[in-house]
Amino acid sequence: MKVLNTNLQDVKIIETDVFGDHRGFFTESYTKEKFVEAGIDIDFIQDNHSLSVEPGVLRGLHFQTPGKSQTKMIRAATGVIYDVIVDIRKGSPTYGQWEGYILSEHNHRQLLVPKGFAHAFVTLTPNCHVQYKVDEYFSKENDGGIAFDDPALNIQWPMPMNELVLSEKDTQHPTLAELDNPFVYGEI
Repeated sequence: MKVLNTNLQDVKIIETDVFGDHRGFFTESYTKEKFVEAGIDIDFIQDNHSLSVEPGVLRGLHFQTPGKSQTKMIRAATGVIYDVIVDIRKGSPTYGQWEGYILSEHNHRQLLVPKGFAHAFVTLTPNCHVQYKVDEYFSKENDGGIAFDDPALNIQWPMPMNELVLSEKDTQHPTLAELDNPFVYGEI
C-alpha cells in the first residue's frame, strides 16, 4: 500500500495493492492494520454508497460542521469521477485552495479527506458507484456546503457548467466568503 501526500495540508491519496489476472482483480480496499501502520488511524463507523447514472452529475461541495465533522475516504467502485476538495479551515496554510483528482475503477485510488474540507465530485462516465467511509454519522443539523461555482475559488470542472446535473440543494450553497465558517485549523 502507498500513501501519497498532496499539495493540500493533511490530504492523502491511498493506493492499495491490486492483484490482477485474466479473471479481473482483487484488492483490500481497507485493512485497518495496514492503514494504522501507514499513519492513518481513523475510526471509520459508516460506509456510504451512491450511484450517479449519467455523466455530469455533480454532488457537493459538502461538509458537516464541528461536533459532527467527518473525515471521508472516497473511491469510485465503478466508473470515473473527478473528485474536488477545498480547504475551508481558517488559518490553514492551504485555506481556500482546491485540488481535483481522478478516482476510477481503473486506478483504484482512494482519497482521504480530513475534517474541515468541503468535498464534491462530478461523474465523467455513466453508472458511477462511489463508496466512502466516514468517521461520524450524518447529521442534518450539521449539514452544510459551499457553492460549486464560487468565482473566488475558480474550480476548473472538467465540463461546461450547463452540462452539470445538480440537486436543488447543491445550487443553493453560499460562497466561501459568505459562509459563517466554523472551521479553524488545529481546532477540529
